Amino acid sequence: MTKIYGKCLCEGVEYQIEGKLGPIYHCHCSKCRRWHGAAFRTRASIDVSQFKILKGRELLASFNSSENVTKYFCSHCGSPLHSTYLDRPDVIGIPLGALEGVESSPEAHIFVGSKASWYKITDDLPQHIKWPDSESQVRKTNP
Repeated sequence: MTKIYGKCLCEGVEYQIEGKLGPIYHCHCSKCRRWHGAAFRTRASIDVSQFKILKGRELLASFNSSENVTKYFCSHCGSPLHSTYLDRPDVIGIPLGALEGVESSPEAHIFVGSKASWYKITDDLPQHIKWPDSESQVRKTNP
């Protein structure tokens, strides 16, 4: 079984993902841009059963960025770690910047209607105004 490891900037929180990542997107929504301080957040979806904190659970802090989404981060260094969703309790969103050894590539840009005005998308990936249908495939592609 494939294992992917991730950690925060201070390395106080470390985690493991077992199995393949679900769909990978560049998310251009305003909340992801603010959370990451970048033009977009590159993220994947995984099944909650794939995710395991290996170290630093006591350093986890959270913020409810909306009624539906909770963002988790390291309380020491502030690194974004993962997101959970009330309407999809079996799914976790993972920022790819914290992962080591990811060999998959993004499949699309999402929420492009709210992308940063100063950023121009220059690749040939599909662009979606909202979540594409492949997001619903997370449960089918992961254990």
